[in-house]
Amino acid sequence: MQKTSIIKSLLLAGLVTLSNLAAAEIVVIVNPKSPLASMTPEQVSAIFMGKTNTLPSGTTAAPADLPEGNAARDQFYSKAAGKSSSQVKATWARLTFSGKATPPKELGTAADVKKFVASNPDAIGYIEKSAVDGTVKAILSLD
Repeated sequence: MQKTSIIKSLLLAGLVTLSNLAAAEIVVIVNPKSPLASMTPEQVSAIFMGKTNTLPSGTTAAPADLPEGNAARDQFYSKAAGKSSSQVKATWARLTFSGKATPPKELGTAADVKKFVASNPDAIGYIEKSAVDGTVKAILSLD
């Protein structure tokens, strides 16, 4: 009886540890030359969900997105916009079909997003916090 209880406790502890590892901290990044110091989740959501194409600094935003099915992308949209991947896909299908907006530029990896943002003063993207270095500036943490 006691062995079963210990095994259950160990399994539960393992699952909690795995879930914490799976949920890496996502940060919104901009070019280090950008005048932006911070943004709210609502402002970021408006850009990535096609409600605006302008950064708070007044320049046209160049958003960079990770591919569908990427865990960081799912976490980003869940925390910034409160949307699931299927809701994001449906929103962009509707906006694209109606000609009202163009979806963010989809890049293959987080390294590609960081490189794009680092080379474009109007770019905005998101990556795991652990990947941030001097080539980009974090302006919002979504933990």
